[in-house]
Amino acid sequence: MRPEDILPTYDRVARGFARSRDRTLFERRWLDRALNHAPGRRVLDLGCGPGKPIASYLQERRGEITGVDGAGSMLVLFRENLPHARAIHADMRGLDLGETFDLILAWNSMFHLSVDDQRAMFATFAAHSHARTALMFTSGPAAGEAMGKVEGETVYHASLDPAEYRKLLNENGFDVVSFVPEDPTCNGHSVWLARYRGLHA
Repeated sequence: MRPEDILPTYDRVARGFARSRDRTLFERRWLDRALNHAPGRRVLDLGCGPGKPIASYLQERRGEITGVDGAGSMLVLFRENLPHARAIHADMRGLDLGETFDLILAWNSMFHLSVDDQRAMFATFAAHSHARTALMFTSGPAAGEAMGKVEGETVYHASLDPAEYRKLLNENGFDVVSFVPEDPTCNGHSVWLARYRGLHA
């Protein structure tokens, strides 16, 4: 399993993934924190998947959602679940929408990229940010690679060291608000929340 296999895999398993996805919204506390730090309600959801439960919750909280996913089958489900949201079929790597957002989310998505592609994502985050944009993403608790399972198929995960994530955030104009590795209140997810100050602040 390689990072390049992720999008074809999610294309194949999209409907099964959507059926089995945990919908208890254990992410709610972090989503609410991110909204509280965001200056508005324009949301860019990178690796949006089928849109439930996260994007639909943010929409209920008055979010104007733009969902981006490189797996076309996921976008079909996203459009079914959030017919009033904007859905864009695109790879998050090198994304350039030419606009900025109040909240950028890469929940359980960026960690499927190679470490070099993850490093490059921070410039992409900055390009879609304006003053005080909130950024939230999940990573591993420490540097390394791991394999997981989605609907019986193997999927790749990678993480940088937390110190490197902090360095990349700082270099690209973001201040860390919070990082909780393996948060026990969030099903063990390692969560980052940052806010954009700009490159010249």
